[in-house]
Amino acid sequence: MVTNDQKWHPFSESPIWELQRAYYEEQGIRAWQNNEVPEYITSNPMIATSYAEIIFGFLQDRAQSGCVTEPVTIVELGAGSGRLAFHVLKELCAMRDYAAPMSLPGFRYVMTDLAHKNLAFWKQHPSLRPYVEQGILDFAQFDAVKDDELYLTEAGIRIRRGDLLQPLLVVANYFFDSIPQELLYVDNKRVYDCLVSLQFSGKAAGRSATEMLEDVTLEYEYRLSEKYEQESYAYSHVIAQYTEKLEDSHVLFPVIGLQCLERLNLLSREGFVLLTADKGDHRLESWEYSEPPQLIHHGSFSLTANYHALNDVWEQRGALCLFTQHPYHHLNIGCMLMLSNPAGYGNTRLAYRRFIERYGPDDFITIKEWLDGYLDQLEVPQFLSFWRLSGYDAQFLLQFASRLKEQLPMCEEGVYSDLRLGIYQMWEGYYPMKEQHEMALECAALLYQMEMYQDASTFFEKTEDAYHLNPDVLYDRAICYYEVGDVEAARRYAGLTLKLASEHEGAISLLELEE
Repeated sequence: MVTNDQKWHPFSESPIWELQRAYYEEQGIRAWQNNEVPEYITSNPMIATSYAEIIFGFLQDRAQSGCVTEPVTIVELGAGSGRLAFHVLKELCAMRDYAAPMSLPGFRYVMTDLAHKNLAFWKQHPSLRPYVEQGILDFAQFDAVKDDELYLTEAGIRIRRGDLLQPLLVVANYFFDSIPQELLYVDNKRVYDCLVSLQFSGKAAGRSATEMLEDVTLEYEYRLSEKYEQESYAYSHVIAQYTEKLEDSHVLFPVIGLQCLERLNLLSREGFVLLTADKGDHRLESWEYSEPPQLIHHGSFSLTANYHALNDVWEQRGALCLFTQHPYHHLNIGCMLMLSNPAGYGNTRLAYRRFIERYGPDDFITIKEWLDGYLDQLEVPQFLSFWRLSGYDAQFLLQFASRLKEQLPMCEEGVYSDLRLGIYQMWEGYYPMKEQHEMALECAALLYQMEMYQDASTFFEKTEDAYHLNPDVLYDRAICYYEVGDVEAARRYAGLTLKLASEHEGAISLLELEE
């Protein structure tokens, strides 16, 4: 093996983090468009609805305290593709409108990321623009390692220390596992600093960050560190628990994450609420006998979030931290209330109980992962039931589309109207990312098969230009126009079909029918 980095670095200062930053700056939004970085598990309509319910409960709690004149600022850290923000805003606005004229404080959602390319993508995204125009969505470039203020690009204002009169609401999904962390080794009641050296199988010169991240492995060295054992250390009470209860254990310690929350906390005079989802545990026993971390590669890389440390630090300062009593399978979701009287936020806590604790996004993903293996056996009524549960998730429709087309001829007419309603609901919540599939075409094809020609025509008109050169698509559009009585349009599309496929029998017959 060729070693390109002969130096030993503290884990949080390793060049691996610079490669991580370089990857996101190189890729921008392509990291999500190419499915290199996973996002579905933390950006689907189900988790967005759960978050919207908790946020709405928080708005109710603030209203009950008489705090309705100032808007609540919601900051999403590492907003990535923007899909979660879109789903949360869509649901939150629907709840606000449905509950009118309930008196609630306003809200402003701020999407943040380190990569400037991501901000540029959000600003031009057609699904986000309506919220920007309403004044409830803004953007800010934010470096979790050092930034202590937010500059909102649309409003042109800067949020500094003490500016916010409402508590800050922070959303952080797949965030704490992807920013620099300390790595400690605890054994025999002593704490060691884990140093790391980067190893590559080939020469590093001239390679992209993506290529280097795919190739890198880590080697570790341990050095006794008295810094963590001193009472003056900022998080000494957490370290004391580790030295007391852990043996032969590697612990990722989120100093940067804690400092980031401390800086964000200073923006408000009223504290903050954190909604977070990640692969990581809040139980101390989960870190017992833990091995050195292995990088989880997915374009970039991620590790495990130490929710135990986050909880313990903020609970010492008066926060109320909510996590599920049962173990998680894929996603641990927490709600931290760093407020003057967190127990008084009953609506917020009840929303967490109903939409996370009782049955939440982790349960949904667990069931969906199992269900994905049985799609070829699923009947339409079961599909529709789970589709509704998912919040009319676009991905689930795409997964089931082929099976659905096979099943439609056997369905009763009532199923057709149910499916039609679902398609329109799904489309309202569809967040296009220039994926390889064409969602509008899938919807048009299903509606066409159900002989809902007016609806099918509506979705055919939404398809991308590339499909306007497909003779089968053009012919189906011709049939739609014919069935709804637009003979001129039907003839035009039949003619376009023949320009691309001169012997297309259906198009020839359609033109002859109208002569």
